[in-house]
Amino acid sequence: MRKWIAFPHKEGTISRQAHADLPEEAIYEREAGRSGFFGPTAHFHHKRAPTSWEKWEGPLRPRAFDLNDLDKASLSPWSAKELLHNASCKFRIWECAEAMPALARNGDGDELLFIHKGKGDLFCDYGHMEIRDGDYVVIPRGTMWRLEPQEPMTMLLIEATNDSYQLPEKGLVGPQAIFDPAMLDVPSVNDKFLAQQDDKPWSVEIKRRDQLSKVHFNYSPLDAIGWHGDLSVVRINWRDIRPLMSHRYHLPPSAHTTFVASRFVICTFVPRPIESDPGALKVPFYHNNDDFDEVIFYHAGDFFSRDNIDAGMVTFHPSGFTHGPHPKAFEAGRNYAKKATDEVAVMIDTRDALEVSDEMSSVENEEYCNSWKASK
Repeated sequence: MRKWIAFPHKEGTISRQAHADLPEEAIYEREAGRSGFFGPTAHFHHKRAPTSWEKWEGPLRPRAFDLNDLDKASLSPWSAKELLHNASCKFRIWECAEAMPALARNGDGDELLFIHKGKGDLFCDYGHMEIRDGDYVVIPRGTMWRLEPQEPMTMLLIEATNDSYQLPEKGLVGPQAIFDPAMLDVPSVNDKFLAQQDDKPWSVEIKRRDQLSKVHFNYSPLDAIGWHGDLSVVRINWRDIRPLMSHRYHLPPSAHTTFVASRFVICTFVPRPIESDPGALKVPFYHNNDDFDEVIFYHAGDFFSRDNIDAGMVTFHPSGFTHGPHPKAFEAGRNYAKKATDEVAVMIDTRDALEVSDEMSSVENEEYCNSWKASK
């Protein structure tokens, strides 16, 4: 058994409560925290923004990539480019414009699809469902599946390697908070599913230990006529997420957790009212995420805490340095210039350091780390 060292203490000029009523002579609050906002914390009050650096040297820096400029098209998810990865998580982006000629099956872990663009039909062991932009689709490890796009589809593929996706504990707010599990849709054994059960040759591409095997059939192996149990492909759309809110207190990203694996979490930022209390912080607080690497994929809207970030881009903030809102966003928050957010973004916080693929260097905005400079 382990227990965090805990010794609540106050020193110097501080606010009585975190993220609210900051002292005017030190309005820049920085949170140092452990276990990704779930562990002990300390809050520092600075005279200058802790992100007002003038120069970066070395590989540890905030990075931004424009995934719109990558070649993402292929007929198999296993051909999708691996962009970020560690032993517990793989992050890919894939564009599928035509019906998959073979079924896919992941033997390495659960797969999470986030549909960035397009719509289509998903056929899998459990039946058929239509999927569209904004959908999360959790595909349990070992499930056979394929897509028939109705229009070209661009999606994230986030693999929980040797792991599974589960729902977060919601504690005091109850199991229906954020989204009611009743909103999770499952595939149907419907007419469209039964109609695809043909006697044509089909193959299944199975990925295991990042190696592909192909199994051939003289018929469609998606030939179930029914199933029962509590394991299935499930779908939830960001439009069905009802975020936790507090008009008097800026909630940490962990309050927006959608799915959890053993070594990382998936959070979803969706439109919500901005805090209205005069003393409440109205933008994400400066923080050291000292135990997690942070990745954010920007899906749609106006990303209020970042400058020059558009849909289809991704930012990567490795563990080890302080980050937070850009200067313009911080000032806009102080002036309560916006009354609501208008953004949809997917965040991945990983407990283990992520490797960046060589593929990403061609689409990196090298000036991103300078966008916090004090002279800007």
